[in-house]
Amino acid sequence: MDWQSLFAERIGGTSFGRDTAIYKFEKIKRAKAAARAARPTVDILDFGVGEPDQMAPAAIREALKVAVDDPANRGYADNGIPAFQEAAARYMADFFGVDGLDPATEINHCIGAKPALAMLPLAFINPGDLLISTVPGYPVLGTHTAYIGGEVFSLPLERENDFLPDLTAIPAAVAERAKLFYVNYPNNPTGAAPTVEFFDELIAFARKHQLLIVQDAAYATLVYDRPRCSILSRPGGKQCALEIHSMSKSYNMTGWRLGFVAGAAPLVKAFATIKDNVDSGQFKAIQHAACAGIADLELAESIRAHYQRRLTRMVEVLQSVGFDAQLPGGTFFLYVPAPTGADGVRFANAEEASQYLIKEASVSTVPWDEAGAFLRFSATFESESDADDERVLTRLQERLERCRLQFGQ
Repeated sequence: MDWQSLFAERIGGTSFGRDTAIYKFEKIKRAKAAARAARPTVDILDFGVGEPDQMAPAAIREALKVAVDDPANRGYADNGIPAFQEAAARYMADFFGVDGLDPATEINHCIGAKPALAMLPLAFINPGDLLISTVPGYPVLGTHTAYIGGEVFSLPLERENDFLPDLTAIPAAVAERAKLFYVNYPNNPTGAAPTVEFFDELIAFARKHQLLIVQDAAYATLVYDRPRCSILSRPGGKQCALEIHSMSKSYNMTGWRLGFVAGAAPLVKAFATIKDNVDSGQFKAIQHAACAGIADLELAESIRAHYQRRLTRMVEVLQSVGFDAQLPGGTFFLYVPAPTGADGVRFANAEEASQYLIKEASVSTVPWDEAGAFLRFSATFESESDADDERVLTRLQERLERCRLQFGQ
């Protein structure tokens, strides 16, 4: 049978599976395997991991143990349970000052932020419609926009603009055609955090051009030296924005797959209508367990402080070997200009620098070349304890020093 003739054009059609290009994360995986084989006694220092290094909080785990044995939780959750919607509304009020959200109509759970991003184009994008999306960044919403015949305009995040999108760089014709504008703050990978001024500017842009902001707030509680901020707390924000929150990063619940979409009732209903036709909801016991932690400011602060301690020390280590590193506004990532060479070797881009560090120093990072050459170091590296962090970071410093990295021209 000719399987190739069955594949949809959106994933490559008859060429599906025959592309020889290798995804960058696969390249990293292969490079790490090669480094382990070449130096089996040398551990990989993995600063490329993008998920929490710790377990979900004990209160949430204990609540799950109770909820999983409750027969009332055995069935389909569909579009969510009232208890989680109410807890999410308290979280929005207590953490971000977003008062008055109706839990029943202005919040809807999702099985993690990623599926929500994938579903939203189905609610708003017709063939030929346009999405504005920032790069570098998480491509899911843009990918699904293209899948259904929409267009994606990529707006680069430049260091000169503090990794915020330059709205004046958007061509007038693009702004007039766009239906969705996807942003992610605090931002992965750059670590940039939002300000009220930025959100106000974004809201004014959305109102002027009659488009919808989709704000991916997966790292919303992980901010440093500034207040937490939601676009829904700003004047007019709820009228032109949907905000997606996640339990994954803020509460170390990556594998639990739980988040929620918040905004004006008609917009949330549009999402819920699509979701009804895609999944049957997250396990009710997981939603009940999340209620034990989502509105706990002290719990969220302890997790945020864990990453701030690590990031502060990582900045010191990277600066000591020549990186232009600064504490980010948010997330658990450091996004730094990539070295241009090492010990006589020149790098054409960040990917070459990343591959070199894995092969020569057994240090794994994630390269980004979409808007300049940068490396992302994550503060979610593995260690045995807080006290053991210093051993890992000292080893990182020693290995990078041996590379004799070069920066600039």
